[in-house]
Amino acid sequence: MSRVAIVGQGYVGLPLAREAIKAGLDVIGVDLDAERVAGLNAGRSHVDDLSDSDIAAMVTDGYRATADFAEIADAGDVVICVPTPLTDDGEPDLRPLRRAAREVAAQLRPGMLVVVESTTYPGTTDEVVRPLLEANGLVAGVDFNLAFSPERIDPGNTLFGVGNIPKIVGGHTPACGDRAAMFYQKLVSDVVRVRGTREAEMAKLLENTYRHVNIALVNDMVRFCREVGIDLWDVIDAAATKPFGFQAFRPGPGVGGHCIPIDPRYLSHNVRARLGQPFRFVELAQEINDSMPAYVAERIGGRLGADGIDLADAKVLLLGITYKADVADTRETPAAPLIRILRTLGAEVSYHDPFVTRWDLDGESLHSVADLPAAIGEADICVLLQPHRAYDLEAVAGAARRLLDTRGVTTGTTVERL
Repeated sequence: MSRVAIVGQGYVGLPLAREAIKAGLDVIGVDLDAERVAGLNAGRSHVDDLSDSDIAAMVTDGYRATADFAEIADAGDVVICVPTPLTDDGEPDLRPLRRAAREVAAQLRPGMLVVVESTTYPGTTDEVVRPLLEANGLVAGVDFNLAFSPERIDPGNTLFGVGNIPKIVGGHTPACGDRAAMFYQKLVSDVVRVRGTREAEMAKLLENTYRHVNIALVNDMVRFCREVGIDLWDVIDAAATKPFGFQAFRPGPGVGGHCIPIDPRYLSHNVRARLGQPFRFVELAQEINDSMPAYVAERIGGRLGADGIDLADAKVLLLGITYKADVADTRETPAAPLIRILRTLGAEVSYHDPFVTRWDLDGESLHSVADLPAAIGEADICVLLQPHRAYDLEAVAGAARRLLDTRGVTTGTTVERL
């Protein structure tokens, strides 16, 4: 049986490993985090979409995690699923991907398939990863197969996962694409072939830039609508009744997670690097979405000020600090810049989140309030950032002195929508 090595056992690599195990393949998960490796081998999960029992079942069926890249040498198929974050300056950070490529290159042998799933800008697989893999003399498309297949994981989505989301595949050569498609056909219901690695890389960025731009549209529109007395949520619901040509996007306190705040930056960076000009549409959307935490803080101050309360003397309770509802993921959450702004303005800020009991923010360990009803009663204003299903929103709206609803999901005399 050919071994599959999946490099990176996070929110992308671990669900992929599960699908490979379910398909009856011999799977090792390679990760640099020794604590994570130990936990996985003990049957403990660290991602929202897989439970401890899921991981335990994988281990029973032959899955094994390791921090030893030398074990890649026994694999016929290698999939790289490492993070591609941003630097402190907001530029693409390919250091994890480069390191993974070098580690794989050290174990590369003829006939092996290497697939990159890490989101990145067009040309990365060919211009960054391929030279690193070829450093020891093997040639992509001749001695080994190279492809790109973008991850499409949506944490918390109970309807769509790795197995039933169409898998885009682009090979370095047509033969490389054939080899990668054969591999993924064992794991997923539908494989979509594209011309090459650049097309596959660009498809991922297009998907998320589309969302990014449309979210920015409604985030900009909500400000105008409030000023002229229009309920934008009512407008969106009405527009969504059109059976063609419209998809509903809704405003919020900002964007977060692993895709929307990051992927468009990879695209705009690529445009600037290759063409020497800004990608104005994308960068304007980024500016609008990045401004939402400050707008939320402004609305908090305005709501308190209407009742003669100075924000600098106020207690603010944030409800739901993850980047999306019903997950424990705080990556790029807009709650972080919102807290920073509110603290700068002098507010006393606390939070509650049923998924995040402790949160490390800027080197400080924050804790979710233990007694939610008491905290609501003590707060001068509550701010709903994520409408987790665990919240009784009607009860929250009824108990809060003031509630700023950034998601447009509550009603009541104390409620003000974004």
